[in-house]
Amino acid sequence: MNTRTVNSARMGIFCMLAGMLFISVNDMLVKTLSGDYPLHQLIFLRSVVALVFTGVLLQMEGGFGLLNTGRWRLHILRALLIVCANSALYAALAAMPLATATALYFVAPLFVTLLSIPVLDETVGPRRFAAIGVGFTGVLLMMYPQMGRGEGTLGWVVVLPVIAAGCYASMSVLTRKLGATSRASALAMQIQLAFIVVSIIVYLLAGDGRYAQSSDNPAVQFLLRGWVWPAPGDWVFILGLGLMSGIIGYLMTQAYRLSRASAVAPFEYVLLIFSLFWGWTVFGEWPQASVLLGAAVVIASGIYVFTREGRVKARVE
Repeated sequence: MNTRTVNSARMGIFCMLAGMLFISVNDMLVKTLSGDYPLHQLIFLRSVVALVFTGVLLQMEGGFGLLNTGRWRLHILRALLIVCANSALYAALAAMPLATATALYFVAPLFVTLLSIPVLDETVGPRRFAAIGVGFTGVLLMMYPQMGRGEGTLGWVVVLPVIAAGCYASMSVLTRKLGATSRASALAMQIQLAFIVVSIIVYLLAGDGRYAQSSDNPAVQFLLRGWVWPAPGDWVFILGLGLMSGIIGYLMTQAYRLSRASAVAPFEYVLLIFSLFWGWTVFGEWPQASVLLGAAVVIASGIYVFTREGRVKARVE
C-alpha cells in the first residue's frame, strides 16, 4: 500500500470521527427543539443555512458545473434515501432516549455489508453472514422489551431507527458507487436541495398542523406539527443545525470517498459514546440494560464484519 493510499485512509477515518461528533451534537439539538417545532420546518431552515455553506465548498472544489454529474436517477435516489433516514431517526428522537435511538441505528453498518453485495458486486463469506445474523439478534434484543404498549414502552416508534439505518446504509453504498465520479461538495449539495424540496412539499400538505391532532405520540407530533415562528433564543440553535448539516454532509461523503466502507464504517460506533454523554448530561437519560447489551452485540458483530472484510480484501490485493 503506497503512502498516498495510507494518507487517504487516515483522512477518511478522521472525517468519519469528526462527522460522528457533529452528528451527536446535531441529534441533541434536534431532540431539544422537537417539542416546539415540526421536523420539516427544522429541516428546511437547517438546509437553507447548510446550502450556503455547501455552495462555498462547491465553488472551492470547482464550481456549480460539478453538479452535472450524470446518472441523475441514482443521485436523486441517494438524496431521497438520506431524507427518509433523517426523518425516521429524528421522529424517533422525539419519543425515545437519545442513546437508545442511536444504539438501534447501529444496525446500519450491517446493512451496508449486505447491500454491498448487489450494489458494489462485493463478496460476503459465511463468517460475515453469521456475524450479521448475530448483529440482528442484538437489534431484536434491544427492540423486543420496547415494543409493548404498556407504560414505559415505545410501541411502533422503536422500529423507526432501524428504518433509518436501512435508508442510511443504502445511501452510503450509493455514495461509494457515485463518489468515484462526483465530488463530495456536489453530493452534499444534492442532499441539501432534496431536504429543502421535500420540506416544502410537506409544508404544503401539512404545514398548518391539521394532521397533528390525529395522535398524541411525540414522534407523530414532531412530524406533523404546524409551522411556528422561532423564538429569538432558538435561532442560534437552528443556525447551528444548518452549519453542522453542511459540515456533516461533506465529512461523511469524504469519509466514504477516501476510504473503503470496511475501513471507516466501524468508527461510526463512537457515536454511541457521544450520545450517551449528551443523553445523560442534557436530558438526564440512561438506556435500559437490554439496550446496552443489545448495542454491545451489534457493535461487536459490526467490528468483526468490517475487520474480516478488510482482511479478505487485503489478501485479494
